[in-house]
Amino acid sequence: MNRRLLQFLQAENITQAQFADTLSVARGSVSHILAGRNKPGYDFLESLLLHYPRLNLDWLMTGKGKMYREDMAPEAPETPAGELFPVIQAPSAPVVAAVQAAPARKIEHITVFYSDNTFEEFVSKE
Repeated sequence: MNRRLLQFLQAENITQAQFADTLSVARGSVSHILAGRNKPGYDFLESLLLHYPRLNLDWLMTGKGKMYREDMAPEAPETPAGELFPVIQAPSAPVVAAVQAAPARKIEHITVFYSDNTFEEFVSKE
């Protein structure tokens, strides 16, 4: 199980320290589990599933199946290229007139920060 847990951390691109902090467990506990010295307890597994609901517990415990549960939707739906903020409802006429009168602006750079202290940057190719 310790090898599969390490594979999960690599797939999520998080460090042991970030993982321990996310689960609110001692960093040494994670280190001991990954080294095979200790086995995770109920509280550890419960916190793991609460923070990472897509993780397939059968895979983690037995190695059977896939790492991620297939019965759950992805965390974030994919957005078609060029449609970062899709319009949900058309604005009223006065707002449309105000937007049309403003000079054309384009998004050039977006930085997204995640709760695991990682980030992604998106830069316009135009």
